[in-house]
Amino acid sequence: MDIYIEKLQDTDAEGLYKFELDNRAFFEEMVPTRGNDYYNLEVFKKRHEDLLEEQVQGGSYFYLIKDKDNSILGRINVVDIDKSQKTGHLGYRVGQAHTGKSIATKALKLLVETVTDIDIKQIKAKTTTNNIASQKVLEKNGFERTATDSGEFEMNGERLNFVYYILTIKVKSYLTSMK
Repeated sequence: MDIYIEKLQDTDAEGLYKFELDNRAFFEEMVPTRGNDYYNLEVFKKRHEDLLEEQVQGGSYFYLIKDKDNSILGRINVVDIDKSQKTGHLGYRVGQAHTGKSIATKALKLLVETVTDIDIKQIKAKTTTNNIASQKVLEKNGFERTATDSGEFEMNGERLNFVYYILTIKVKSYLTSMK
């Protein structure tokens, strides 16, 4: 499937709200809930405006993963950017109907190519020990596993830990190795 990533825009609010609402139960199986307020349309719109402002300030970059029909398949972000260290933290999610199709892997490759334009040299990521699919996406894109948190937490009745990854971007070698 051909995909592209597009920077989050004001006009995306309602489509993104529908995407998040449609996939809420699926996402909450793998990541902690964002809470009920997040799914209130007015609260969602305000948070959307806040994300756009954060993006303008350069503290984070938010992208939607879309197909050729301009449908939202997921989202992928680099947040908490430290400009002096040239680092950022990765976040992504793909809708339930689109999992298992290499969409996250392709979107992450596109994101890494894009962040070289915004002068980020290292991307940090974390996932949970039970999210094997996410671990594979990271590893396929050259992320190195650096640690597993010793502190457990409970989510959906399961005891989990966070697994941490880092990608140090070497522009020419990364782009060549991913062809």
